[in-house]
Amino acid sequence: MAAMKWWGWGSEGVEFTHEDKPGLAPFIQKVLGVDVRRSPLAPPRIEDLEIPAPALPDDLRAALEQAVTSAFVSLEPLDRVVHARGKSLRDLIRQRGGYFPHLPDVVVRPGNEDEVSAVLRAALATDAIVIPFGGGSSISGSLEAPADELRPVISVDLARLDAVLAIDGPSRLARVQAGVFGPHLEQQLGAQGYTFGHFPDSFTHSTLGGWIATRSSGMQSDRYGDIADLTRGLRVVTTSGTLVTRPVPSASTGPSVREMVLGSEGRLGLITEVTVHVRRTPERRTILGYLFPTFADGLAAIRDIAAGECSVSVTRVSDAPETAFSFAMRQRPTLLDKLKSKALTSYLRRGRGYDLGQMCLSFIGYEGSEGHVAEQRKAVGAIVKRHRGLCIGSSPGALYDQKKFDTPHIRDFLLDRGVAADVSETSMPWSRLMPVYDAVTAAAYAALAEIGVQGYVMCHLSHSYHAGACLYFTFAFEPTRVEDMIAEYDVVKNAIQQAFVDNGATLSHHHAVGTEHARWLEEDISTPGVAMLKALFDGTDPGRHLNPGKIV
Repeated sequence: MAAMKWWGWGSEGVEFTHEDKPGLAPFIQKVLGVDVRRSPLAPPRIEDLEIPAPALPDDLRAALEQAVTSAFVSLEPLDRVVHARGKSLRDLIRQRGGYFPHLPDVVVRPGNEDEVSAVLRAALATDAIVIPFGGGSSISGSLEAPADELRPVISVDLARLDAVLAIDGPSRLARVQAGVFGPHLEQQLGAQGYTFGHFPDSFTHSTLGGWIATRSSGMQSDRYGDIADLTRGLRVVTTSGTLVTRPVPSASTGPSVREMVLGSEGRLGLITEVTVHVRRTPERRTILGYLFPTFADGLAAIRDIAAGECSVSVTRVSDAPETAFSFAMRQRPTLLDKLKSKALTSYLRRGRGYDLGQMCLSFIGYEGSEGHVAEQRKAVGAIVKRHRGLCIGSSPGALYDQKKFDTPHIRDFLLDRGVAADVSETSMPWSRLMPVYDAVTAAAYAALAEIGVQGYVMCHLSHSYHAGACLYFTFAFEPTRVEDMIAEYDVVKNAIQQAFVDNGATLSHHHAVGTEHARWLEEDISTPGVAMLKALFDGTDPGRHLNPGKIV
């Protein structure tokens, strides 16, 4: 795949628009005090920015060209800028402002594991550092070289390692090269009647290796599991050779090396090949929309679904602020749509006693045979009814399914108009869900008040488990001055993250640690936990050649 825009999310020419959503501009005007109909800021031109020259020693360049041939060694300014950072709000603000304290000196694209090994050997021989690069979708600061790093920086783009190598049908295991992007992985598996079932928000622009390096979760993890559940075997090029773990279902061989690689963000090596669980493409797949009178009712219903015998693929419920945002995102309705909506609104208010200002929208997905889907829908329907919920059919679910990868584009749309918007996610036991939700929401609004701006905070439950769930918060505000955006953003972001760990939740559920979240790691996993990680990284990479400065 072609690289994403260097200054934003997605491919060139693909942008979010409010033009076909008549309720969106008035909604944003109301909650943020911002008129998004005003002309957006023009995207910066790479030609207008001062790009530092690469500092690549001749011997290192020669060794890299010998490893992968000169055709796959790039010193081009745009290539280096694209590979300099991920797509966090901080990344995008600094990219657009032309702030490049330390770009990669070279981008290298190996085509197989032997070439990856040769690149790492060249780096070690010349005391250079190596940063693995998948799709560049990280929003946790996992891809940027330390600003004070004086050694040459090599960005190793693994996108040429993109093939499904073999499928073991009886075991339902597939050997896959780690640089494959989500759509290409599903295309290759689908041609043989299989699916991986891992669909994070970044699916279109992220890779299998990146998912593993950050312990990713997908939208259908209720059925398929998180990436940690899906990953069986690994091949990783390390400073001491190629690490290989066997793709067995379970093992008692000491602390799990596979688990050490999961979430390691390139600090232990470069992931080249993965053996993963796959499943047969389901006969039937559907996502239904539901309404609940309150967020607490919706959370209780999802909790009971997770605790029971239901086998669903998606469970998601938005709080009232996010539900209002979702309704504002609707495209121009037909007359029939308006009549249906009016009738439903009247029924909810008069027939069900809903307070429409507190009403919450939910999506629940089903996969499998026709009989299985029907049985699950019936079981879920009984739980939903018990919690005063109402099924509103497949149309909202189909729209969600169609637009599920569009969310990151909305942040760029707002940033183009001077608005800071970002996300933070966490997980906690079921008993802590509402206390964490209340505490985080209060902390975010207190932070917005502290900097003196109007803002909006919304949340949804995105992944559920036997013992708990993930809450995914989104916040947005217009800074007092564009120049103060990062500083004011930090006030809000830090308040949310601190509220997570202060209330018994984790600092991140699936966005990883990187540099954005590292300051809270000790509060999350304890001082001995951080010491273990430091010992692991120092012991396997004593020269700090592998993505230094991340996690701890």
